[in-house]
Amino acid sequence: MLVGYPDARLERRAEPRAVDEGLRAIGRRLLEAAEAANAYGLAAVHIGAVAPVVVISTDPDPAGRNYAVLYNPEIVALAEASVPGPEGSVAMPGVEVEIVRPAWAEVAWDDADGVRQRARFEGLPARVVQHEIDQMNGVFFLDKLSRLKRDMVLKRWKKRGAGP
Repeated sequence: MLVGYPDARLERRAEPRAVDEGLRAIGRRLLEAAEAANAYGLAAVHIGAVAPVVVISTDPDPAGRNYAVLYNPEIVALAEASVPGPEGSVAMPGVEVEIVRPAWAEVAWDDADGVRQRARFEGLPARVVQHEIDQMNGVFFLDKLSRLKRDMVLKRWKKRGAGP
């Protein structure tokens, strides 16, 4: 079962740690959850684990899914140019808002063997990796909105009977 908004764990930051069997087990569960939900990406907190693991689809085609599990990911560089795009969360089904993010992101992460990797993501994968790393760090996508826009989204969410 996926964690839903406004679960307090969504606000918690996952601290980096060594890649061990426990972290790899979270990565496997997270990958299974992403595949089951056909999600663009998930952070470990979505399955209830406040851990430094995200799964992202690296396929730039919105219809495709080519998942990668990133342990201890961090953004090391961002584009100066930003682009708006739609974002949502499995924690808040049915809600989608426009978020402005840098056009590309360079990310460093550990693979399942604990070896540091680095890559630049562009287009949809750049948006997804930024979104999931934010979530891993306790930043929910609605936090990127102005207070007024966020309050409007939450009011609609509650009116639908989905929120607290």
